[in-house]
Amino acid sequence: MKRSVTFLIILFMLAGLTGCNKAKRELNRGNYERAVHLSIDKLRSKPNNKSARDVLGKGYQYATSYHTENIAMLQASQDPFKWEGMVASYDFMNRMHEDIRRCPACLEVVPQTRPFIDDANRARERAADVRYNKGLELLGSNDRLSAREAFQHFAVAEQLVPNFRNTRELMNQSLSEATLHVVVDQVPVNSRNFTLSAEFFQNQIDSYLATNSRLNEFVRFYTPVEAEREGITQPDHIIILQFDDFMVGQVHSSSNTTTVTSKDSVKIGQATLPDGTKIDVFDKVTAKLTIHEKYVSSRGLLDMQIFDAWGDRILFQDKMPGEFVWRSTWGNFNGDERALTAEQKRIVQRREVPPPPAQDLFVEFTKPIYGQVTDRIRRFYANF
Repeated sequence: MKRSVTFLIILFMLAGLTGCNKAKRELNRGNYERAVHLSIDKLRSKPNNKSARDVLGKGYQYATSYHTENIAMLQASQDPFKWEGMVASYDFMNRMHEDIRRCPACLEVVPQTRPFIDDANRARERAADVRYNKGLELLGSNDRLSAREAFQHFAVAEQLVPNFRNTRELMNQSLSEATLHVVVDQVPVNSRNFTLSAEFFQNQIDSYLATNSRLNEFVRFYTPVEAEREGITQPDHIIILQFDDFMVGQVHSSSNTTTVTSKDSVKIGQATLPDGTKIDVFDKVTAKLTIHEKYVSSRGLLDMQIFDAWGDRILFQDKMPGEFVWRSTWGNFNGDERALTAEQKRIVQRREVPPPPAQDLFVEFTKPIYGQVTDRIRRFYANF
């Protein structure tokens, strides 16, 4: 018991030393903010920790000096976005001030700290103003990339100062102008041999687009009905999904008869010994098993094209294959059922069934194509 307690004490001591050493390492590397943070955390749990006190005293002095000089350098620079760097420095010094105020042991080390609340707010207003004006300048350029950049400027302004002027309204306007409007048109199936409906596949695609109407912030997908409802008379891109002729192969049938033998010996009867005693007799048993199989293969291609509706040109085209093989297996046997495996018993219990209609085969063959289509769409528009 004494040994366990001693071991725990040593572990706690090592943990404390590790925390102190880490703060000191950060200080020596010039990571003053991190050093101050670690030393404050340590002093909250161990107010008398000498190493943490030493790191906090030096770290606070170095960090304050660094950020004060950084603010002065930025103020003298010609960078229009310099105010954001000043905000970052003021914010750090304010957090440091607040953290020390909430730590009695830290106040003993650094009794005088100064907040920069008003300075930070003024810099934040100036920073938001710069972003706002830059956004307005770009919004008048009448091109999608400029509108996207304008949106990003307005978004930063809103983040710096929530509800800054009419920034939210301008964000909506610039996002609308920056958005690539894509209509996904699914052409009805044109099969020479069958009357088919692609409704299942179309519903899957429509559901995917509804769930991911914005695969990224600046791309918006519509069905033709949605585009008409929202007044999108001239989309930027049109995705056309059209099935090439769907093929259903001939029904193929086969039968195979084999003699099967039980894996283990089973009771096949009894025998009488010379003394009249009856005993069970065990041996392996056999059966003649016939397995019938019927299968139909269906296949086809989906043609996917992405058109630039303004330039009247194809940006992307791919043909995605799909295949589905329907199989039915049943069987019968003569002999001892115990010769059959569990799977063979299930097969002989089945009955022959007719192939499904072409519509059902069509639905099944489209299922793997769905994943190919959504993958192509996602990758093509990932960086728009």
